[in-house]
Amino acid sequence: MSEQEAEQSDRQKYEFQKVIEELQDYRGSGTQLVTIYVPEDKQISDVVAHVTQEHSEASNIKSKETRTNVQDALKSIKDRLRYFDTYPPENGVVLFSGAVDAGGGQTDMITRVLESPPDPIESFRYHCDAEFLTEPLEDMLADKGLFGLVVLDRREANVGWLKGKRVEPVKSASSLVPGKQRKGGQSAQRFARLRLEAIDNFYQEVAEMANDLFVPERHDLDGVLVGGPSPTKDEFLDGDYLHHELQDMVLGKFDVSYTDESGLYDLVDAAEEVLAEHEILQDKEVMETFFKELHDGEKATYGFDQTRQNLNMGAVEQLLISEDLRKDVLTYECSNGHTDYELIDTTADTDPHTCSTCGEDVPTEEAEREDAIEHLMELAEQRGTETVFVSTDFEKGEQLLTAFGGIAGILRYSTGV
Repeated sequence: MSEQEAEQSDRQKYEFQKVIEELQDYRGSGTQLVTIYVPEDKQISDVVAHVTQEHSEASNIKSKETRTNVQDALKSIKDRLRYFDTYPPENGVVLFSGAVDAGGGQTDMITRVLESPPDPIESFRYHCDAEFLTEPLEDMLADKGLFGLVVLDRREANVGWLKGKRVEPVKSASSLVPGKQRKGGQSAQRFARLRLEAIDNFYQEVAEMANDLFVPERHDLDGVLVGGPSPTKDEFLDGDYLHHELQDMVLGKFDVSYTDESGLYDLVDAAEEVLAEHEILQDKEVMETFFKELHDGEKATYGFDQTRQNLNMGAVEQLLISEDLRKDVLTYECSNGHTDYELIDTTADTDPHTCSTCGEDVPTEEAEREDAIEHLMELAEQRGTETVFVSTDFEKGEQLLTAFGGIAGILRYSTGV
C-alpha cells in the first residue's frame, strides 16, 4: 500500500469511526432500529426482496408504534437501495435506519449508509433491535496488522492469515511420516532414517506452503506466528525451513494442541500478549521519536495552533493525532480579511469572538465549524505530511492526549515555531 493509499485509508476509517460513535448513542423505544450488512457479491434485487418480506412480516408486530417505526425504517432502506446498481460497491454496504429517541417523548427518523467498509463484509445480515448493530464495523476499524500463521505437528499442518482480528485458513497438508513403531523386517536404524527423511520432507512441504503464501506479501506482513507441540515447532524453526526473510519475521512460537484449522485460532489466542504489544509498537516508536526531539532536539511541535502553523509551512514530517481526540475547529473571518482558528469541544457552543489581529468583533453565527481531525488531515495531505493516529493504550500515547492536547508533530526541519 502506498503512503497516499494509507492516508486515504486512515481518513476513511476515521470518518467511519465518527459515524459509528454517532450510531452507538442512538436508542429506540423498542426493537425498531434496523441494521443490514450486505456483502459485495449479494445482488441488490435480493436485498430489496428481503426488505420487502421483512416489511410485510412487520405488520404482525403488536405494538402500533413499533410496527410503524420498523416499517418506516425498512421503507427508508428500500429507497436508499435504489441508488445502487446490480451489486453493492467494493467490500459491500451497511445500512442503518430507525426512529431514535430525541428526548421529551419525541423520536427522529435517521438513516445512514456506509459504503465500502475497510474490510469485506463476509455475509448478509439483517438485525432489528433497540440498538444499531455496529460491532462488525468496530472490529474492522480495530483491525491492525497482517500476520502469517503456521500450525503443525508431524501428522498435519495448516497455514493462514490473521488480518486484524479475522483468521483466514488458506492451506493444509497431511504428512506421510510413519509412526514410531517400525514394521517387521526393517532394521531400527533404517526405520529411524526413513522416518527422519519423511519428517524433513514434510517440514519442507509446510515451509513451501508458507513461503508461497507469505513471501509475496512480505512487505505488508507484520510478523509470523508458529504453533504446535514440542519438539515439532522447534525443529521446524531451528531447521531454517522458512524463507530467510520470513524466518526473521517470526514473532514467537507457541504451544498449540490442535493443528487443524481450529489450531490457527488457538495460535492467535496463545499469542494474544505478543500481538497486543506489536499492535502499539509503531505508536510507541513514533512517540519515542517525538519525546526525543522535544527534549534533545528542535524538530517537535505540539498543540493545535503551533502544529497547524507548522503544517501550513510544510515543515511537518509526521502529524501525530490521538485516536481519542474529539474536537472541532471554528474558523472566523473578520471584515478586514483576517482569519482566526479556535479549537473547541465538539459539544461546546460558540462564544463571542474578537479578531486577534485587529480587535474587531466577529459574529459567532458566521464562524465555520468543522471536525478538527479532518481539518488537520486535509492540511497534511496538501503538504505531503504523513498522519499517524496514536493509541492511548500506553503511557506516552495517553500523554499525547492529556498533556499535549492530542495534537503534535515531528518536523522536517526546525522552524522556531
